[in-house]
Amino acid sequence: MQIHSKLTGTRGFVSTYNEALRLRDMITPKAEERVRILAFWQKHGYLATKEAFKVSRTTLFRWQRMLRLGNGKLEFLVPGSTSPKTRRCRVIPESVKQFIIQERKMEKIGKEKLSKLLKDDGIATLSASTVGRMLGDLKQKGVLSNPVRLTLNGRTGNLIESKPNKPKKKLRSKSHNGGLVKADTVVRFTNGIKRYILTAIDVESEFTFAYAYPSHASKHAADFMNIFKKTAPIQLTHIQTDNGSEFQDHFEIYLKSKSITHFHSYPRCPRMQSEIERFNRTLSEAFISRHRYLLAHDLPSFNQALMDWLLWYNTRRPHWSIGLISPLRYICNKLSTEESHMLWTSTLN
Repeated sequence: MQIHSKLTGTRGFVSTYNEALRLRDMITPKAEERVRILAFWQKHGYLATKEAFKVSRTTLFRWQRMLRLGNGKLEFLVPGSTSPKTRRCRVIPESVKQFIIQERKMEKIGKEKLSKLLKDDGIATLSASTVGRMLGDLKQKGVLSNPVRLTLNGRTGNLIESKPNKPKKKLRSKSHNGGLVKADTVVRFTNGIKRYILTAIDVESEFTFAYAYPSHASKHAADFMNIFKKTAPIQLTHIQTDNGSEFQDHFEIYLKSKSITHFHSYPRCPRMQSEIERFNRTLSEAFISRHRYLLAHDLPSFNQALMDWLLWYNTRRPHWSIGLISPLRYICNKLSTEESHMLWTSTLN
C-alpha cells in the first residue's frame, strides 16, 4: 500500500519543511532571549540594556558578531558547551600498575582485595574505590583483559556471548500498611519422590490455605493463587513471597492480571516470612507427617484430606495471636451486619 502526500510537488514545500525542522531542533529559548536583548540594545541603547538585563558591552558585541557570522541564523546564538577543553587525566603510578597486573595474573581479584594487598606490601595506601577506578582505566586501555563468557547453543552448536542480566528491582513490604498475604513452598521427599506444598496465610486474620503439586513450576503457583483468591474470605491485594523460581513467570503474569502487588523478601532473611514459616511448621507436624504416603503416591487424596484439615484449622482451631478464636470467626467479627450475611467462600469441586 502506497501513501501519497497531498503536498507532494508543491513548490517550496521541501525547503519550508526543512526550515521548520531546523527551527524546532536548533533554536532554543536561550537563543531567542539573546535576540530580544540585541533588539532592545539597538532600540534603547547600552545603558538601558545593562540596567534591564545586566549584560556587559563585551557580551553584546560578541552576540552581535556571532549573529553576523551566521548570516542572521538564530541557531548561532545557541550557547555552546562550557566544559573545559583540557581535562585532568588519572595517573596510575607505575609500581601500582605493575602490581595490579601481576596479581590479576593469578586470579581475577576485586578492588577491595587489591587495596588490602597494596597496603600490606607497603606499595601504596589507596581506597577500594580508587583502585576500582584504576581497574576501569586499565581495562579501557586494554592493559587488563576483560574475559568474555561464552555458552554453547545446544541446537545450533554456536558459541554465544553470555551477558550478565541486569537485576530487576524488587518491591519490599517494609513501608506497607494494610492487608498482606505471605506465601511459601514446603518441599518433602518420600521414597525418592519429591513433592511441593504451596502455602499462604493472611497476616492479619491468620486465614491459611495450602495445596500440593508434583513440581514447583510457576504455572502451579499461579493455579494455587487462583484457588486461594476464590477460597479466602479476604480482599487479596498484596502478597509477599521469597525469591524462588516458582514465584516468577506465570505467577507474576497472574498477579498483574488481577492487579495484585507482589513484594519480595530479602535473600536469606526468613524473619520477613515468619508468619508463613510458623504455619509451615504446624502444617508439617500436624498433617504432612501423618499423610506422607498419600503425598507421594496419591496427590488428589492428599489434597482432599488437606482441605478437611484446613476447614478445621480455619473455622475451629483457636489462635493465640487473634484472641483464642478461629480465623473465620475473627473475620466475621469485623464485618458489619449486612456483610456478615453474605456468602464469602466458594465451594471447590
